Amino acid sequence: MSDSTTVAVVGTDTGVGKTVVTAGLARELRERGVDARAIKPAQTGHPPDDDAAFVVDACGTDEAATCLRYLEEPLAPRVAAERADDPLEYESLLADCRRECERVPVALLEGIGGLRVPLAGDREVVDLVADLASGAVVVTRSGLGTLNHTALTVDALERRGVDVFGIVCNGYEGASVAERTNPGEIDRMTDRPVETVPPLSGSDPTALADGVRDALSRSFADRLVEKA
Repeated sequence: MSDSTTVAVVGTDTGVGKTVVTAGLARELRERGVDARAIKPAQTGHPPDDDAAFVVDACGTDEAATCLRYLEEPLAPRVAAERADDPLEYESLLADCRRECERVPVALLEGIGGLRVPLAGDREVVDLVADLASGAVVVTRSGLGTLNHTALTVDALERRGVDVFGIVCNGYEGASVAERTNPGEIDRMTDRPVETVPPLSGSDPTALADGVRDALSRSFADRLVEKA
């Protein structure tokens, strides 16, 4: 394992389940003795949204996650910050993220919405991911419409030199032909390992994170540790 590795957990869109997957990965890594920490560059819609707090609760320690900026309106970070008359400065945010990532052997950089979400100035979430992360896990929806969004997300990451370690189809029930065939099609289109996580009920962060851990194959977690 290198001295410090950053893996981005990114989504094809907002609300696809990045946070619960981040929590599951953080919990799995920490249970394996890896000092992993989730880094949320900016949290919009706060309160009530607080992704870092969710990961902290899931892992049972304040060391499991941190957030660098909180913004009240549920908008793209650049827009929310400008409307609050407190604009984000990209280089400063990048430096803060890099400092936090280098504090631990493995940092899980959780994205904000999709890759093309405006972050700071003329920079987007994908710029931060490319500047910090050596690899990424892509979280996507399971149903109709996910093929295009997933393939474009993988393409965007690879064009920026970010290796996609795997893809997680969240909320997978297999209730439709589209759902049942999408994992295989995503595998064929991207040539990347594809995992499925079923819909998870309840609100307890630990139980939800454990639901992700139980759904992901042992080999998926092994690959993440090996890459780290």
